[in-house]
Amino acid sequence: MTTHKIALIPGDGIGVDVTDAAIEIATAAARRFGFTLATETFPWSCDHYLATGRMMPEDGIETLRGFDAIYLGAVGWPATVPDSVSLHGLLLPIRKAFAQYANIRPHRLLKGVEGPLRSDGFDILCIRENTEGEYSGAGGRVHQGTPGEVAIQTSVFTRMGVERILRFGFEQARARRGHLTSVTKSNAQQYSMVFWDEVTREVAADYPDVSVEPMHIDAMAARMVMAPESLDVIVASNLFGDILTDLGAAIQGGLGFAASANINPDRSAPSMFEPVHGSAPDIAGKDIANPIAAIWSAAMMLDHLGEAEAAAAILAAIEAATAQGIGTRPGSHSTSAITQAVKAALEA
Repeated sequence: MTTHKIALIPGDGIGVDVTDAAIEIATAAARRFGFTLATETFPWSCDHYLATGRMMPEDGIETLRGFDAIYLGAVGWPATVPDSVSLHGLLLPIRKAFAQYANIRPHRLLKGVEGPLRSDGFDILCIRENTEGEYSGAGGRVHQGTPGEVAIQTSVFTRMGVERILRFGFEQARARRGHLTSVTKSNAQQYSMVFWDEVTREVAADYPDVSVEPMHIDAMAARMVMAPESLDVIVASNLFGDILTDLGAAIQGGLGFAASANINPDRSAPSMFEPVHGSAPDIAGKDIANPIAAIWSAAMMLDHLGEAEAAAAILAAIEAATAQGIGTRPGSHSTSAITQAVKAALEA
């Protein structure tokens, strides 16, 4: 029997609630399909930071390296730890250390879920460059606290980084409906984004079977609202992809349905899976957080681990629950009720 070693980092707030739900469903799927999940939980969080001065131990990356995958609930408790500290102390170091350069976020309406748009026939796969670009962390501040204070944040785009995320996107488009939209702002950012456009054209020559459409970020924001059904695979930089995928979550019914994967495509290190929503401290521990995004993320994890049947069964179970109206509206059902409905459908 195959055993997959999973590192669990529930993190902060509702991250704990939804991680419990996701792993309960993933474990049920493992029983049904004949494999096991060996999980180990790490308490790395804002509470850990307050107790130790670090979001994770100094050897945290090396500890995680021995796992097949990482599952993250959510990170952040801004009332006690600034988001800039929690993000740069845990999530971003993991993504960069393990070359999880492909952030994948699917956007479609689940059965029974009503989105805010008239269109419901969309199926978009957003692929966000995940390790450089605008979130490279290059820059600094000088003369702090004076009228002459200066803050500089530098975006870093490498040919290797841009080319590999584009190739990943083209491969996904080839396996789907054969259309890729590359998102930039090259009319205003004449160096980095013109460079991205040039690399897109170069890579496109190797994929004659995929149609390519360059688009500016502002036009893409409008397109996702006005004609989401016209989109297939979207590839964007770290910042633009981050923004677009929150818009994608909105049109699919909200952050409670938004799953994601941080993928190391060559599998030289573990990949990480997490719901897109934040830690929502105001509802933590109240059994009211929607766990569907977290459960969907767990399905993406199983698919990445080669358990495609189990992953498909979890998605089918999610939709069996939402088709009955369970978990389709904020506050309509408790975390535990949604989890048990999905589990019942999975085991039926």
